[in-house]
Amino acid sequence: MGAAPVAAKPAAVASGKLDAIPRTVIITAFEPEWVALEGAVKAPKAYHINGLTILTGKMAGRPVVLLQSGVSMVNAAMNTQLVLDRFNARRIVFSGIAGGIDPALSVGDVVVADQWAQYMEVALGRKKGDQFISPDIYDDPDHLANYGMMIPRTVRVGNAAEPARRHRWFPADPALLALARKSVGGFALERCLPANEPIPQTRGISAEAGRCLDHQPRVMVGGNGISGPAFADNAEYREYLFAQFKAQVLDMETAATAHVAYANQVPFIGFRSLSDLAGGDSGPNQSWVFGRLAARNAATVVQRFVAALPD
Repeated sequence: MGAAPVAAKPAAVASGKLDAIPRTVIITAFEPEWVALEGAVKAPKAYHINGLTILTGKMAGRPVVLLQSGVSMVNAAMNTQLVLDRFNARRIVFSGIAGGIDPALSVGDVVVADQWAQYMEVALGRKKGDQFISPDIYDDPDHLANYGMMIPRTVRVGNAAEPARRHRWFPADPALLALARKSVGGFALERCLPANEPIPQTRGISAEAGRCLDHQPRVMVGGNGISGPAFADNAEYREYLFAQFKAQVLDMETAATAHVAYANQVPFIGFRSLSDLAGGDSGPNQSWVFGRLAARNAATVVQRFVAALPD
């Protein structure tokens, strides 16, 4: 009896590049962020890889790849590398929502940070008296204060141009930041939910919850962003993170993508709109009401930015 036949793999799962055209890679984390951008991809072609749907096409006349990475640092890193391996990436743009940790910012605002750090890259210190002592044996060049037993640490990585060294921050590309400063101001962001968009009746949010923000959202280019594998909704930890990282926004993916972009020497920039205040809200976490509005605000700014790209 001969060997059982081996089923052929679908073409979309075969190794190697799936598309040779140089494209801007646009990454979102979850469904509302994807929905906010999917319709802007014209003449889309879908690829299905590892349970993901990836679209190629054009946005504002520029060749793009649109990917929903999935929530979390691991998903973001894994699927950023996947899209770099399978497509010809000119640059990476992240679009999504975030928690605000800068008291000067409000829900709906969009932040385009200069650099990104992994705030939960930590050592869990051993308690000694009233202190927690780090087990790390290297000298941290950028020491930050601990939060209880959690002691921030840097991560060692290099690329083809630079030897491996310890990094706290992964920068956005300077040329992309300069373009953002020129291209994403001077237009109004969403302030109110559409009349046909329901407000979730969960998590202490009433049917009478406001449909409009009490301020006009704005765009901020500059500052710091941080990412970690936790949904942050704690006022004390928010204050600690703002004091130590001097960051404006916090999310669960962008720094992981920035890390992978650095390792691959691919220009990167992230756009994050505040859906909530990471525990600093006066009532229930506002992401359950304004998450989709924030996703649309980030997508609006990203589309303006893509339209300003030279290719």
